[in-house]
Amino acid sequence: MSKHNNGFCRMPFSFVFLAIFIISCIDISESGTTAVNAELALSTFELPKGFKIELLAAEPLISDPVDMEIDEYGNMYVIEMHGYPLDKSGTGNVILLKDTNGDGIMDKRIVFADHLTLPAGVMRWKKGIMVTDAPNLLYLEDSNNDGKADIRDTVLSGFALSNPQHNTNNPMYGLDNWIYIAHQGATSTREYKEEFGDEGSEIIFPGSVNAAKLPKNANGRSIRFLPDQKQIESLSTQTQFGHAFDQWGHWFGCNNSNQGYHEVIANRYFQRNKDLVISSSIQSMSDHLNAPEVFPTTTHPDRQLLTDVGVMTSGCGITVYDGGAFPAPFDKNISFVAEPVSNLVHADVLKDKGTSFEASALLKNKEFLTSTDAWSRPVNFYVGPDGALYMLDYYRRVIESPEWMSEQAVKAGGLYDGSDKGRIYRITATGQKAAEWTKGLKLGDESSEKLVEHLANNNRWWRTTSQRLLVDRNDKKALPALLKMAGNKESPMGRLHALWTLEGLAELSPALIEQALKDNEAGIRSNTIKLAELHLQESPQLLRALLSMQNDNDPKVRLQLLLTLGYDNSKESAAVRNKLLFRDISDKWVQIAALTASSSQTESVLKEVLNRYQSDVPAYSLLVQRLATMTANGGNQNAIQKLLQNSVTNSSGKQIQWQGAMLEGLAIGMESLKSKSPESINAFKNDQGLLISTFFGHPSEEVRKGSLDMLRVIGLSTGPETKAAIDKSLLIMADRSLTDKKRTEAINFLALTDPAPYSSLLKNLIVPQEQPIVQLAALKTLSKIPGTMVSDYVLQKWAVLTPEIRDAAIGTFLGNDDRINLLLSAIEKNQVQASSVSFGRSVQLMQNKDDLLRNRARTLFTKNEEEGKKVNKAYQEALELKGDATKGQAVYVQNCAICHQVRGKMGVELGPDLGTIHNWTAEIIMANILDPNISISSGYDLWNVELKNGESHQGIISSETDVAITIKNNGKLEKTINRQDIKEIKSMEISAMPSGLEKKINKQEMADLLAFLRKF
Repeated sequence: MSKHNNGFCRMPFSFVFLAIFIISCIDISESGTTAVNAELALSTFELPKGFKIELLAAEPLISDPVDMEIDEYGNMYVIEMHGYPLDKSGTGNVILLKDTNGDGIMDKRIVFADHLTLPAGVMRWKKGIMVTDAPNLLYLEDSNNDGKADIRDTVLSGFALSNPQHNTNNPMYGLDNWIYIAHQGATSTREYKEEFGDEGSEIIFPGSVNAAKLPKNANGRSIRFLPDQKQIESLSTQTQFGHAFDQWGHWFGCNNSNQGYHEVIANRYFQRNKDLVISSSIQSMSDHLNAPEVFPTTTHPDRQLLTDVGVMTSGCGITVYDGGAFPAPFDKNISFVAEPVSNLVHADVLKDKGTSFEASALLKNKEFLTSTDAWSRPVNFYVGPDGALYMLDYYRRVIESPEWMSEQAVKAGGLYDGSDKGRIYRITATGQKAAEWTKGLKLGDESSEKLVEHLANNNRWWRTTSQRLLVDRNDKKALPALLKMAGNKESPMGRLHALWTLEGLAELSPALIEQALKDNEAGIRSNTIKLAELHLQESPQLLRALLSMQNDNDPKVRLQLLLTLGYDNSKESAAVRNKLLFRDISDKWVQIAALTASSSQTESVLKEVLNRYQSDVPAYSLLVQRLATMTANGGNQNAIQKLLQNSVTNSSGKQIQWQGAMLEGLAIGMESLKSKSPESINAFKNDQGLLISTFFGHPSEEVRKGSLDMLRVIGLSTGPETKAAIDKSLLIMADRSLTDKKRTEAINFLALTDPAPYSSLLKNLIVPQEQPIVQLAALKTLSKIPGTMVSDYVLQKWAVLTPEIRDAAIGTFLGNDDRINLLLSAIEKNQVQASSVSFGRSVQLMQNKDDLLRNRARTLFTKNEEEGKKVNKAYQEALELKGDATKGQAVYVQNCAICHQVRGKMGVELGPDLGTIHNWTAEIIMANILDPNISISSGYDLWNVELKNGESHQGIISSETDVAITIKNNGKLEKTINRQDIKEIKSMEISAMPSGLEKKINKQEMADLLAFLRKF
């Protein structure tokens, strides 16, 4: 299935069934659609009542626009990215547009800069502009006022020059005076490695040897930097094309299948505690699915993918409107996201939800803007000085990357159709007059005092531009006006920007900070806590003011206070942090924020948690586990030993309630510690007897499991103690009067030893008379025996193994190449059906390092294009059969629910929600079901993570930070992995959607499944 990628946003699982789109065989040259003349294009748009859309600029004045900037003089800079999708020859431009007759429409084009590779963003800076053009961030300036840049400097370098939709883009001036750059990182490519195989290097300030720098390609994170101070930091997350701030400085990102997520905790807080292994810092905000259902009005969709009315697959250009000129309810906290594949603009309203936000669709079953023109490709927005929303329309026939198109479609040509076109539209309230700024602005010539007045403007363009100019001027004459604005009771925005401007001028006093901490606006209090954080060292008296805020009634203020107090290790700060933690302990972000404090605070926090432990509140158990993991990960033997002793004590009441979580956390942390320093585990060998005793004698199942996990990490030594434990396990295992759970525990204990002497006993347990839980444990333990004995036995008994046991039995073959050879041979001989091998298992087989075995596996578990066509043709009959939705639900539960949900129910949230495809045709749905592996959707491709301890894990990377990644696979729990434990991580270039479903469901069942999926 082909990837549904626009050139600007990473493709998610663009379809369902793990979102991988099958490629349509439509020939581009025969699509039947043609470009609409710019003058007539306005008639193709539909907007809500109360809005109008006007053309600001179009071809031949501009073409391929992806970003724009209006400076303090009314100069309009537009980025032209002509090279998308494959041309790196230097065709990109920065165009300076002028309105020479003052009618509000641009009519003059000046090439400000050319010979750019794939430019993707622009921002005004000092006397010039900054432009992102991977691998560089450039500074361009016109020093002789001829409208053309004659100064070209490289500010930053090292970004990956990858697929253009993933390159660094959209520089933006932040409320905190840092410049933020959207960045996602390089993606693997199979077809265009020569063009886009670059993975980047260290991000550096060229020529500044001693300046700060970031690791290779900033680890795929967005970044922020201070050019003059040569400071640079990574954010804790990434974004694809576009990012945004709200009026209070909260950062939002987007990607093709997620219209908006919030960076809740900044990376600098994670950096201070390396023992904390957290893989996600973002909150997806949508209350109507991350990839929401969209409602296009395109008359003749001209796409290379089999798509119909469906979900967001190319979300980009997120913009939070704060222009002050839109009618309610569009005037505040509205995020706009472009969806170029579906020729529309989606709008959400952002609402506070605790420490983060919730995004709700502003219009029901309708979009803010749609076009009937299949060539219209909104990709980005800009809120101008007039409060208008400017929409950049890339205007191309094909927006998908050829990486995800069929060879036939690529060879047909037309990838650059429309590259000589492009439009910029002005969207305003119906009664708003023509743009005046196009006649020129004089903001850059105004006095500093006048600039300060603009900090209270209801349009953020004026506020941000004025703040930037004031900081750049460094004019101390502005201080009286700034101090006055900081106390302006009529304008919260004026107070906010005055505070950050004073900070940018290094003139913010502790007294003013203390005053602002008491502001009646929560957003100002939260920002002032950040400002106080910057001054705690030289002004320690600010700590008292911060501590006094512990009872603040706003959750975002309390979260920021918790984060900031993490820099202070005093008893007073610790007490307030604990108070904040326990007030909102069930909020995961509050937990994480508390844990980012110095690791020296871990012991005291854990003690407090145990004292307050409430077994009926799950958050307490999770917090105990996290704290124990951090303790073990830190490697302090005395601290670990103390927790271990407390965890295995036979007790009752509150203590027994948390002991299991404590042991589980210790085992997780010690596994990581062992990976870093294998010898560090030796200090705990003497605890073997204690753990064995606990395993056999403790009344709590959770504690017994935790003890076994600890023994697995530490290892069993040889000797009478171990022999006695084995003998005891054998007796329990054979005693059918005991519970199956108890017998299973004993079998699992044997797996810690060499189970070869007990193989006959274990084989006798793999019989239908035993419960599955016992059979599975015996099979797993038997597989620990080296060689192919377990494989031979499984093949011998294959015919009598139940489906549940068969899946686990397949897993026993994956231990070494000899076993794999036996399995593949059995499949080739039809002794074992290929359909009996689960998708997760087949992925491992198809990634085997041995070329012969890997190729044999791929032959067995994938089908070529011709085979796919045959299967599709054979199943056409299903389209004529009457489907039963009720029976179809049963088919769904058995075959699809392992990866998908329907409207947030019935299944596992791994792939896209299938409730959004009800408007797709049955033909399209079936095509995607039957042939998922033609291409892989970026973001849902599978990765192989090889650990230093020899283990390997496969799955989709669901989240990541600088310190950890989380992977998940169908039918399996998520696993968070410390980056320090990773030996190698590599894209597997395999679709995350299993093929071969036609071998599991017949044509009538297919008809039933289609009926079920289309009824929602």
